[in-house]
Amino acid sequence: MLQSIVTLIVETVAGLLAVVLLLRFWMQAVRVRPPMSVAHFTFKLSDWLVKPLRRIVPGVGGYDWASLLGALLVALLSVVVTTWLFYPLPVQLILLLALLRFVQWIFYGFMGMIIVEVIFSWVNPHAPLAPFIGALTEPLLRPLRRVLPLIGNIDLSPLVALVLLQIALRVISGILPGLA
Repeated sequence: MLQSIVTLIVETVAGLLAVVLLLRFWMQAVRVRPPMSVAHFTFKLSDWLVKPLRRIVPGVGGYDWASLLGALLVALLSVVVTTWLFYPLPVQLILLLALLRFVQWIFYGFMGMIIVEVIFSWVNPHAPLAPFIGALTEPLLRPLRRVLPLIGNIDLSPLVALVLLQIALRVISGILPGLA
């Protein structure tokens, strides 16, 4: 029971921090200026980790590599706390599990953004956050929109993107069956 409680707390905190760090990286990668409330939340929650990491890993090519490294370190720490403390594993397996969790967080983040964009398009396409979310998902959906025609004025590219991300998740999670 203690293990499940610790796992719940660690995965919740690590997941939230990882989402913020990955969002920070993605916003800079796609050159999207966030609304003030999103920017304030993102930077306040992640500056304590990103600023020291920037001394080690500076931004190169216009990318915030410190945010990406921070998310990877959070994944490593969460794997160490949730598995190694209760079931000591070899270091190589810990690193592989951390990399797997990191990639899963990336895919889940993309899926979450696509779902939020779809909800905005159905419920309130003129919501204040709708253009921001649309700009974040555009690099993912643009290649699919070039290939998929509108069917009855309905864009199926988000559905196809979600299916492709699910397939990728299953393939990657299949690397370590039973451990993901």
